Amino acid sequence: MAETLYRGTGRRKTARARVRLLPGEGKITVNGRPLDEYFTRPAYRAAVRSPLELLGQAGRYDVVARLEGGGPTGQADALRHGIARALAEESQEARSELKAAGLLTRDSRAVERKKYGLKKARKRPQFSKR
Repeated sequence: MAETLYRGTGRRKTARARVRLLPGEGKITVNGRPLDEYFTRPAYRAAVRSPLELLGQAGRYDVVARLEGGGPTGQADALRHGIARALAEESQEARSELKAAGLLTRDSRAVERKKYGLKKARKRPQFSKR
């Protein structure tokens, strides 16, 4: 098996992505399946490829990723975050480019918990005066 060059962990909502960058020709494998098979929506595939295309290194590395938890949007964004973090290890200028594009920042938004006495996190029961 090829030697791992860089590693990165990406997170979004409850999704986690463990990413390995290997020297190769640009294949992206997610949970043992090709990217196009795993993510059927073009928007998700574009999001995943964005850190590589930003640096112009789409054909330089093979990406092997393990995704757990969350749904498709969270997983795609977690994978993008993991790839960006792995690429940031390469050089300081790559890191500054990724940081300027906002790809190294973890999106901390998550589902707010439901509170007792309410119907959802913030929705209140209908008020009746009489």
